[in-house]
Order: sequence, then structure tokens, then C-alpha cells
Amino acid sequence: MKCYPHWGSHLPTLIKVVQMTTGPILELGIGMFSTPVLHWLCYENKRELVSYEQEDWYLKLFRYFNNDYHKIIEVKDWDKIEIERPWDVVLVDHNDDRRVDEIKRLVNHVNYIIVHDTGPGPITEAHYHYSKIFPLFKYRYDTEGTRNRTTVLSNFVDLNNLR
Repeated sequence: MKCYPHWGSHLPTLIKVVQMTTGPILELGIGMFSTPVLHWLCYENKRELVSYEQEDWYLKLFRYFNNDYHKIIEVKDWDKIEIERPWDVVLVDHNDDRRVDEIKRLVNHVNYIIVHDTGPGPITEAHYHYSKIFPLFKYRYDTEGTRNRTTVLSNFVDLNNLR
């Protein structure tokens, strides 16, 4: 498995949002950077964290993180995962062709949706089709200065506190 340092470009935003909140967290797609960070940020207070993943080798690698507060759940069919409930934070970093589908399902359930790999440029749009979901949100914040931009979306929280 290849692992590149720029893959962790979403961490500053993710950490900031998690530290600003106290409710349950949903991770769509386990990651070499995000999963350990989220696990340990939630550890002390046993904050609820649910991580969904389809790739078997990620599930095997992070199986030891599965405990009473951090549930790691294998995905057989993304359409059947049960995510339509209140979340404080959701990280979207799973299958490229599925990201907009899960974001649509979560649009009215989440305070902060953090979306990794949001651009800039036409290649990103052609790959992820984010233009289909950005208009669904009242508030949007884009990180700047990294190759793999991260976007935070919300219909409930004014994101000026992230600037």
C-alpha cells in the first residue's frame, strides 16, 4: 500500500472541528491518517466514533481500535449502512464514486461534514462530482494552501469560526 504525506492534509481541519464539538463522530472510509487521530481524540472521554470501511485490509489493520466507544463496521453495501441520525462531525473520505451519495443522506443530520479531496480544479469535479452537493448546504468553508483541499459543510453551524 502506498502512503503519501499529503494524504493527511485534512488533519488540521478535522482536529479543529473535533475539538470544538462533543457529540458523536462518523468516519466514512478508514484512513491511515484520520482513523488513528480520531480514535485517540475520542479515547479519553469515550466519545462515540463509528468508522465504516469496505476494504478488508483496512479493517484488519485497524481491528484493534474496535471497542465500546469506537465501532469499526465492515461495509458490504453502502446503500444499507445506517447513518441517518444526528452526528456532530462526519468525515467523508471513502469510495470516490459514493461520496456525494452519503453526503446527500446526511445533509440534515450533521453539524459539520468534513469532505477530503475537494479540489481545486476540473479534475476533482470530474472525479467526485461535488457540485451536486455543495448547493445543498447553507454554510461552506474551504481550506486553502494544500493540494488536496478539505471542505467543511453545514446547514446548522455558521462556519466563520473556522476562518
